[in-house]
Amino acid sequence: RFSLLLLNLEEYYFEQHTANHVANKGCRDERKFRGSLKICSKSIIFEPDDNNQPIIKIPLRDCISIKAPEDNEANNPFIRDTSGGISVVCNQVFLIKERNIIAPYKTVRGRTEHLFQLDVAWKLGDVVRTLHQLYRASCLDKMGDQAAMITAILQSRLARTSFDKNRFQSISETLHMECKAEMVTPLVTNPGHVCVTDANLYFQPLNGYPKPVVQITLQNVRRIYKRRHGLMPLGLEVFCTENDLCSDIYLKFYNYQDRDELYYLIATYIENHITEHTAESYMLQWQRGHISNYQYLLHLNNLADRSCNDLSQYPVFPWIIADYSSSVLDLTKPETFRDLSKPIGALNKERLDRLLKRYQEMAEPKFMYGSHYSSPGYVLFYLVRVAPEYMLCLQNGKFDHADRMFNSLAETWKNCLDGATDFKELIPEFYENDSSFLVNSLKLDLGKRQGGKMVEDVELPPWASGPDDFLQKSQEALESQYVSEHLHEWIDLIFGCKQKGGEAVAAHNVFHPLTYEGGVDLNSILDPNEKVALLTQILEFGQTPKQLFTTPHPRRIIPKLKSLSRASSHSVSIAESPVSPNEESFEDLTEESITLAWNNIAKLKLDEQYKIHKEAITGIAVTSNGSSVFTTSQDSTLKMFSKESKTTQRSVSFSNMALSSCLILPGDTTVITSSWDNHIYFYSIAFGRRQDTLMGHDDAVSKVCWRDGRLYSASWDSTVKVWHCAPGDTSSNKKHQFELLAELEHDVSVNTIDLNAAHTLLASGTKEGTISVWDVAAATVLHQLPCHSGTVFDAAFSPDSRHLLSTGEDSCFKVIDVQTGMLISSVTTDEPQRCFKWDGNTILSGSQSGELLIWDLLGGKVIDRIKGHAGAVVSMWMNEQCNSVITGGEDKQIMFWKLQY
Repeated sequence: RFSLLLLNLEEYYFEQHTANHVANKGCRDERKFRGSLKICSKSIIFEPDDNNQPIIKIPLRDCISIKAPEDNEANNPFIRDTSGGISVVCNQVFLIKERNIIAPYKTVRGRTEHLFQLDVAWKLGDVVRTLHQLYRASCLDKMGDQAAMITAILQSRLARTSFDKNRFQSISETLHMECKAEMVTPLVTNPGHVCVTDANLYFQPLNGYPKPVVQITLQNVRRIYKRRHGLMPLGLEVFCTENDLCSDIYLKFYNYQDRDELYYLIATYIENHITEHTAESYMLQWQRGHISNYQYLLHLNNLADRSCNDLSQYPVFPWIIADYSSSVLDLTKPETFRDLSKPIGALNKERLDRLLKRYQEMAEPKFMYGSHYSSPGYVLFYLVRVAPEYMLCLQNGKFDHADRMFNSLAETWKNCLDGATDFKELIPEFYENDSSFLVNSLKLDLGKRQGGKMVEDVELPPWASGPDDFLQKSQEALESQYVSEHLHEWIDLIFGCKQKGGEAVAAHNVFHPLTYEGGVDLNSILDPNEKVALLTQILEFGQTPKQLFTTPHPRRIIPKLKSLSRASSHSVSIAESPVSPNEESFEDLTEESITLAWNNIAKLKLDEQYKIHKEAITGIAVTSNGSSVFTTSQDSTLKMFSKESKTTQRSVSFSNMALSSCLILPGDTTVITSSWDNHIYFYSIAFGRRQDTLMGHDDAVSKVCWRDGRLYSASWDSTVKVWHCAPGDTSSNKKHQFELLAELEHDVSVNTIDLNAAHTLLASGTKEGTISVWDVAAATVLHQLPCHSGTVFDAAFSPDSRHLLSTGEDSCFKVIDVQTGMLISSVTTDEPQRCFKWDGNTILSGSQSGELLIWDLLGGKVIDRIKGHAGAVVSMWMNEQCNSVITGGEDKQIMFWKLQY
């Protein structure tokens, strides 16, 4: 029945002794109970073996004397005796769990005497000496002095003991590290020794409670997080699962060096087994629909130091539903949902106006809300029916007043909207499968409300048929389209750019400065009493999560129904040009075949290969019927290769300088090539000769793109130029007419460019690793990020234009969210990847060593390797169905690849 929750906050349990408790000694009704005597830093606790008898808790500060019963020296009540008995006289005692019922503690005031007879009499001296020491600590006036003395006693005990190596799972284990630490569980910590070997992580509690040793096999560890505990960077949490809310162990160390060393040892062990996930990598998975809204919020909480073991930093989830009165919950109506772009305190305009008036009149430091959206009290408000002992621990043995309990969903939501000081959000349990926190299945006496009604189960909204149905509908709401479209707004408030600073003020999202990470530096506070008071205040008040994002969070990509998306994207012209059924089914078919191709991309097989150039192949273009392949090379030639005859049919040289890229204009009549001689050449396929030359740049032209009569050229002269081309006519010697529409200026040489599907955005990558996203129509830069160290080799928008992938000399893939410009993923590769194709999730890349690699971008790992060229793969072409690939290498070869299902 004993648990650490019977201790006060910040109290330690040191040791236990089997003993008899003699009640009413020497009286006619003298009784003796067998049980266990627990020595704690602020109290003496006796747990009887008989479950009907109450547990007795005697606060040391309420003791009048602690002595041996035969000792009659009145002048010194604190003298030990060796009779095997300890007499404790006190003026207050708490009786807990009488008849084994969880209920508020019963307080017995007035002078009482308790005699404890230890089974092992020779331990009496040590026990009494310890009690005297702890009694002296409890009598100190100031909390800081009490805490300092108790800490000194604890550290002395830890120093006199060490980890018992007999507890190792195997005699062959090698010890890597041993140190002192505390195991953290909600509201309590338990001191002991931590040990890491080459196979296991161990924790041995000083008091042997709840078991002599906790052991975790390193091979099972899946995630590990550094934690801020009590505002200090001293925590470490270890998970042996991927998605669970609760960890396997949470440790708090006495210095950050020990914490960091242990983190390094475990991380080094597991890095071969797992990819470490960042907020950005989870964001990418969430955006692309690979993880749910619930899972994403869980991961963000984890990364932001929120833990189920720390009630002052418990995971925070949003209120989603705003309708608690309808008989049917309609998830298609926006008014069913809470406005996720505003914090709870800003949802009611009248209340917000009052708060803002107070805020404007307030002296610095100013804050809008006097309470937080997450605190230990709020967490236990929701969980009291399943965690009553936690509530009793937090509130000194009492439940809250019956009318302030979590009685009804509608009532609680109304209070969050209207209450003067109630701004609380929800906890993950509202979106999970265990509804026990809504039901008083323990039959707890939680009090009587003003109307005389007892506090029982939580009153549910009319649209829920029961607790399980309520959770089911809450989950559906969290995963609904409305929430998927707006969740990023709430993330901005809680974990992102609107969490602090000017953005937070504008969003009416300002809490007390002490709640923010870095809001107070505990190390700079020298007065121990001030430090303890401040820490207690912060832990009880609640803490704001660690800030994970400093730029606006991207939206989720919502896959609309085919008919809807087509209707919306053609809303202007749908009346004039209705989509025929055949066309629609053909489009669906193409989409399905592309998905099928990418799902099977690892089945690419080499069909044929030809050595047709004398240097590296820099560009590949194929006619629409697939019969002719045009290639450019650093050997300065443009060649036309026939798939049917398997021979080179033409070879053209425009100058003695290398050619860098090529493309075929619609209609298959003209090939455009870019050259290191600063020129762009137009070659007529029909007439077999150069048709035109555009002298457009002051340095080598590195890449050309063509869309809708416009030519885009990138150059080492630090520009990208946009040209309008009026077509020429070779038969009448009429030249192309070129008009420069825009010049996109960069600081350094531009090495690669790509256009999005709508031709509205252009991405450029430079020789110094910068990626820029440009608005083509306005010729302005939208985002500029220093993504790579060294040259950007290739960059391409995803098919839906939501993301931009780039690869560089630094052997990294980087993903940028196009809407916000946020760098959301970085995958490090063993060697540079020179070129690639991707579908938004999977990448087919050509590597420096000549292999083709297939990557799972979300998992950040190689799925497959295909042997290819003898040198770097520097150019790649893929057909529209994504089932045919041509690669060009530094080995002067072109290779034809086919998907073979």
